[in-house]
Amino acid sequence: MIGMGKSIAHTGASMAYGWNNEKDAKVVLIQYVAGDNAQEVTEEFKITQEMNERCKKNTLSFVLSPTVEDGKKLDNERLREMTERFLKEMQLKERQAIAFVHRDKEHTHVHLYVNRIDFEGKAYNDSFIGKRSQAAAENVAKEMGLTTVKEIQMEQQLQSVALRNEIRRIHERTLANEQLKTLDAYIKAMKAQNVAVVPSINKGNRLQGFRFEYKGQSFKGSEVHRSMSGGKLLGGLTTDMDIQKRLEKAPSINFSGKALELSSNMASALAKKVIKKVIKRAIDTGIGF
Repeated sequence: MIGMGKSIAHTGASMAYGWNNEKDAKVVLIQYVAGDNAQEVTEEFKITQEMNERCKKNTLSFVLSPTVEDGKKLDNERLREMTERFLKEMQLKERQAIAFVHRDKEHTHVHLYVNRIDFEGKAYNDSFIGKRSQAAAENVAKEMGLTTVKEIQMEQQLQSVALRNEIRRIHERTLANEQLKTLDAYIKAMKAQNVAVVPSINKGNRLQGFRFEYKGQSFKGSEVHRSMSGGKLLGGLTTDMDIQKRLEKAPSINFSGKALELSSNMASALAKKVIKKVIKRAIDTGIGF
C-alpha cells in the first residue's frame, strides 16, 4: 500500500473532488462532522480553523492506495478499518476527518481529509508529512496483511531484471542469426521480436544512444547491458573497414535514409570499437605481421 500526504489550503475544492459522484465516491469514514455534502463539511472544518488564523494550509490531504489485487479484496468496511489505523499511526484520531473511496478505475484508493487544526486551535506539525505518511501506510499494510511498498519495489525490481535479461538474449540472438550490416536492419530485426529500439537524441540534435522498449518497459542500452550502449552497439554492427576514416571526417551514421550526427562521446566510443575490430581482424588474418 502507498500512502501520500500534504497540507493544503483549498479545502473546499479538494473535498468536492473526493466527494465526486461521477467517480462513484462512497464515504468510508467520518469523524466529528455531520455535513451531507462537501460544502457543509468544509464549513464545519472552517469553524474549527478560525481558532488558528495564522495557519493557512489548514487541511491535511492523504491518498491511501492498496495494490490493484488488494483493492479488489477490500470492501468498504475493511477500507474504513485501514483508514482508522492510518489515522491512529499519524496521531490524528481526535480531529475532524472524512474519507471517500474511489472505485471508478481498476485501482481502488481512499481520499482522506483531516482538519489540521484541533479543537484547542493547535496546528498539526506537518514536517516530513510525505515520508511519515508512507511509513504509516507501511505499518498499516503489515498489520492488515496487505502488500507493502517494499514488497512492491522488490517485485518491480525482479521484473525489471527479468525483462532486461530477455532483451539482452533477443539482442544477442539477433546479432548471431541475422546478417546485419546497418542500424536500420538491426532495428527492423529487433522489432520483429517485439523489441522497439528507439534512438536517443540530445538537445544538440545528435544521436547519443538507444532505448529498448519491451512489454511496456523502457531501458537505456547501458541499463540492459554494457555491450548495448550506443557506441558499442554500433561497433557490433560495423563491417566496413574504412568506417574509421569516415568517422574522423564526419561523425555520423545512416538511419532511416538520413545521416544522423553522433554525439562526441558516442563517436569516440564507436571509433575505439572499430579500431579494436580492425586490429583483431589483422591479427586473425596475419595482415601486417
